Amino acid sequence: MTASAETELLRLLSIMERLRDPETGCPWDKVQDFDSIAPYTIEEAYEVADAISRRDFDALPDELGDLLFQVVYHARMAEEEGRFGFADVARTIADKMIRRHPHVFGDAAARDAAAQTGAWEAQKRAERHARTENGTLAGIPAALPALTRAAKLTNRAARVGFDWPDANGVLDKLQEEVLELRAELPGADPARLADEVGDLLFVLANLARKLHLDPEICLRQANEKFTRRFEGIEQRLETEGRSPVDSSLEEMEALWIAVKKAERADNA
Repeated sequence: MTASAETELLRLLSIMERLRDPETGCPWDKVQDFDSIAPYTIEEAYEVADAISRRDFDALPDELGDLLFQVVYHARMAEEEGRFGFADVARTIADKMIRRHPHVFGDAAARDAAAQTGAWEAQKRAERHARTENGTLAGIPAALPALTRAAKLTNRAARVGFDWPDANGVLDKLQEEVLELRAELPGADPARLADEVGDLLFVLANLARKLHLDPEICLRQANEKFTRRFEGIEQRLETEGRSPVDSSLEEMEALWIAVKKAERADNA
């Protein structure tokens, strides 16, 4: 770590300590706990991912700083409870990286990317076993976004042979799940519908995995596309002094198609 990096990190740790001071700290920061801060940690991680996806490298230092602050926040709360501190967090990850890269920090032979991935997973299995986390699916956090967790669960299962042979097999399963959902529509039992929609989403996560895609990123891109195109509809209606509530579904559908064609022409 350079002198300036060390100085700034110590400054950040000092700021966090002052924010949490029981007497002179910030009223909001003083009353937070692990449960109340955890959602912000997840949100900041997504904002980092969003800046990267938009290639907004001017904003990335700020977003990474927000994420680092979350780590400092959790470490400070733990230190106040006598559990661990920031130094323990840094030491733990440093030790782990050294342990998982013997080809860099030890005497193991050099590996290509595929061999390193296999060795990494083997090391993680050994670590889970040492923590008595047994089973193929052990250690996958339940708090992950559902699509991401679905992809990770099925990826683990695939490593022991529980998988479709190719993407076509997943598409067949997808069609099966669509038919099952259609069969539930007449009764419209919310519990059954939720079960079938869940199955459908789970299979879609599998399909993304088989195509070497991240389902969370796929859905995020679809959200952005929908937002962009719907805003295009609103902009076109605004030029006529109208809004979506003043328009029919047929009109908005026609504008949607026009916005799509314009996008494709711009990207051609």
